[in-house]
Amino acid sequence: MEENKIKTGSFALTYGLILGAISVVFALMLYSADLHYKGGVMVGVVSMAITLILIVFGIYQFKKANNGFLTFGQGLKVGVGISLIGGIVGILFNLLMSNVIDPEMMTKALEFQKGELLANTKMTPEQVDSQLEMGKKFSTPTMQVLFGLLFSIVLGFVFSLIPALALKKEEILN
Repeated sequence: MEENKIKTGSFALTYGLILGAISVVFALMLYSADLHYKGGVMVGVVSMAITLILIVFGIYQFKKANNGFLTFGQGLKVGVGISLIGGIVGILFNLLMSNVIDPEMMTKALEFQKGELLANTKMTPEQVDSQLEMGKKFSTPTMQVLFGLLFSIVLGFVFSLIPALALKKEEILN
């Protein structure tokens, strides 16, 4: 009799899509408040908290569906998968936001950063302009996708380590 094995990919896909949907709603909330181009510590903290909560919940749900068993590798696969799928959805929405919904988003972001740098550093306007010009090279759609995917994978890995270890319970085979 063959056992029906639970797949890590289906949990990663399900909770990754949920993470992506919540991220899109959060981005739309920021857009409606005209804060979508400013970023900041609180936006980062909220985004990371949402990601961490969904990774932990997804790993827990996988363990529950797997008769209470979870290997460290399964926990990592589910967590990194959730983060990657959520990241892909977020990246696609960000591209939609910056190219269709608000094509001036990058210009607004650069102007905001320029104001912040001039107000909060001792940099001259020329130094600020030079730094922002260098930063433009890393804000192309291709670079946004590459950095977004890399960030999602690394964040998912880091955020999955402790829950995967804490929830680990391997089946003892006779």
